[in-house]
Amino acid sequence: MTKEKIDRINELYHKSKAEGLTEEELKEQKALRSEYIMAIRGSIRSQLNNIDIQEADGTIVNLGEKFGNKGTH
Repeated sequence: MTKEKIDRINELYHKSKAEGLTEEELKEQKALRSEYIMAIRGSIRSQLNNIDIQEADGTIVNLGEKFGNKGTH
């Protein structure tokens, strides 16, 4: 997600608090927030997929290999 889109999310938020948003701006805000959430989820999923955990028996398990193929939420 680009800095411009994040700035636009913030701009729409501040405008909504100050004077309200038009229907078109509400739709834009919803779409931008959805895109932002998807980007955050993707980033976290990527980080978790690269974590290795050592089990009690000494084996090392990669979280991405163990849980990564269970789909997206």
